[in-house]
Amino acid sequence: MELLWLAVSTIAIGVFGCVAWFWGSNWLLDRIFPPRGGKAGDNIRRANQIRPWLFLGPAILFLGAYLVYPVLDSFWRSLFNANGTRFVGADNYVWLVNDAKFRESMVNNMMWLLVVPALSTVFGLIAAQLTDRLKWGNIGKSLIFMPMAISFVGAGVIWKFIYEYRASGETQIGLLNWIVTQLGGEPQIWLTLPMWNNLLLMIVLVWIQTGFAMVILSAALRGIPEETIEAAILDGASSLQVFFKIKVPQIMGTIAVVWTTITIVVLKVFDIVFVMTNGQWGTQVLANLMYDWMFRGTPDYGRGSAIAIVLMILVTPIMVWNIYNARKEVR
Repeated sequence: MELLWLAVSTIAIGVFGCVAWFWGSNWLLDRIFPPRGGKAGDNIRRANQIRPWLFLGPAILFLGAYLVYPVLDSFWRSLFNANGTRFVGADNYVWLVNDAKFRESMVNNMMWLLVVPALSTVFGLIAAQLTDRLKWGNIGKSLIFMPMAISFVGAGVIWKFIYEYRASGETQIGLLNWIVTQLGGEPQIWLTLPMWNNLLLMIVLVWIQTGFAMVILSAALRGIPEETIEAAILDGASSLQVFFKIKVPQIMGTIAVVWTTITIVVLKVFDIVFVMTNGQWGTQVLANLMYDWMFRGTPDYGRGSAIAIVLMILVTPIMVWNIYNARKEVR
């Protein structure tokens, strides 16, 4: 009950603070630059130039406190030893290059980058196209989008049960092993099989992200001018030709944004691996490796911070590219 009251009071304080800031900043701005009198025009112009910064100010402040400062602090910590008492320079980064688990994590992350964004975008595009053509399309969209409402931890638990193993002769509660045994095969401990275990983990994220891709791409498909589609049909184009040669080229920018957004999610993937394999059997990824060094056994904040900086370096160019494209489309 105390936690409930704490949550409610926090929300109430936040909402009241936003309203008070909105009203107070406008009131103060109108007193400094009154929208009346002989200089009313100049005052209104100046107030309009300042007003956006009054509302952006708190957001920029909090972003600086919760984003910029942790990045700088992580970089500084990565230059020190395990407990932060001795400056070691670039030693932690040299260790990363020579560490077998880090190389394994990089290879696995690259595999995730090749598979998950591609499959999620393709399946999302197919789902968006097909559900728009069906009477029960909205129901289909809801079912496909539903995994997005599940946390990564919850999804990992669900799929761990799907891959669950029981010894031969016992009742298989895992769906995958049940299907295999029904077809006459032997049950497998799927999450311990090299290469296959990584692909099985990727399926979980594809299952989650397909709904996101479908919603965005469905909106993009509906925004295509009907005239172009009708003209193609009148010229004798088939449904496949209309889709691949008319629709897809017109939404290529949206496809790229969806692809890169999922790529950022993939680079940060942690929960699924942590819940299902904990990075064992050749499934280690960068985020889970960082967690291991930061919080397991005897923590090594220097090495953990170095891995965090590598993750940030990998994610930043994609974020910059996304922002650049968004600004270009607005213009």
